[in-house]
Amino acid sequence: PVELNPFSYSFQEDPYPTYKTLRDETPLYHNEELGFWALSRYCDVVAASVDHGTYSSAKGTLLADMEPEFLDAYPMMIFMDPPRQTVLRKLIFKAFTPKRVSGLEPRIRELAVEILEPLVERGACDLLKEFAAVLPIEVVGELLGVPMEDRAMLRECTDEALKRYPDSLDIPPEALAASMKQIDYMTRLVAERRKRPGEDLISDLINAEVEREDGSRTRLTEPEIIGFANLLTGGGNETVTKALGNVIVLLARHPDSRRALVENPSLIQGAVDEANRYWPPSQYQGRSLTCEVELYGETVPAGARMLLLTGSACRDEREYDNADTFDIHRHVPLSLAFGHGAHKCLGTGLAALEGRVCLEEILARIPDYQLNEQGIEYVHMTNVMGFASVPISY
Repeated sequence: PVELNPFSYSFQEDPYPTYKTLRDETPLYHNEELGFWALSRYCDVVAASVDHGTYSSAKGTLLADMEPEFLDAYPMMIFMDPPRQTVLRKLIFKAFTPKRVSGLEPRIRELAVEILEPLVERGACDLLKEFAAVLPIEVVGELLGVPMEDRAMLRECTDEALKRYPDSLDIPPEALAASMKQIDYMTRLVAERRKRPGEDLISDLINAEVEREDGSRTRLTEPEIIGFANLLTGGGNETVTKALGNVIVLLARHPDSRRALVENPSLIQGAVDEANRYWPPSQYQGRSLTCEVELYGETVPAGARMLLLTGSACRDEREYDNADTFDIHRHVPLSLAFGHGAHKCLGTGLAALEGRVCLEEILARIPDYQLNEQGIEYVHMTNVMGFASVPISY
């Protein structure tokens, strides 16, 4: 029988054979030892993603339930269900309207060029560590008003907070310490913005009013602002970094596709979308069942932990022709790479913009880069998959 162990390093480096077996043989999977169930087919993941009444996020979205004290102390939208989540989502969405996101393109391009130009002159670099891991936190930092000298520290915190030991459900002590360091920093930053507001998202959130579930209008609480700042820092950094690294590696391994993008840059956005389908940076979303459900002839009890395997759904042959082929000309009508339903990432448009702009600037300067396959390193995190090191020469 196939075994799904999200904490296995070998699985994290290539989960797709396991996913295929699950889809074909065990579309509802149960791991008794680690205490979770999993859905792997596209239709099931999509259906569960929009059924927040049954598949709840209120106990966290990772494999293990999170401590209620932590969830209450640092509330984040990703760990809520509607209607409470909807209240915050509507407010935060104002910061990510298509118009506001598109207005960030000149600054993102400027940052990309500033970081790339010194690397181009060297003839070799680690494009993950020296570019893909640097730019996203700069963008997030500018949005939140984080001083430049603190951004590298926040990137290191988010990296450390997601690390996991092989074959272990426990959160490592150093990951917990990194999370608390980031929370402490954001607490101080929010307090500073209360005293001295700026033209940044934290200042906007401090002054914003929200309509609560009972119809009353109030301002966001301090924990709600801190929770969102931490969520944006982690999501806007880790997932975008891994998405950039993934598309860089994929194009190195598909030189014909890369050549097509160099000759016709209008194809780049589609290539970024396809890379996110082929190797989604977030591989699964954890949910807890509010009631028992019947699936594939089995009864899953109320309270059970259920993993929605995004990485598997994006490779489901029942939905995509030649699903295991990386095809930059593929049309992806519904992308699951950044979630779906009430918890679809609000930063999806920003992530797509960063991916397109970065790839345009990379291919304009080093169109024929070569990948050092022996030097590649993978990350070993909870539900984020991708690379820690992508050395190239040109």
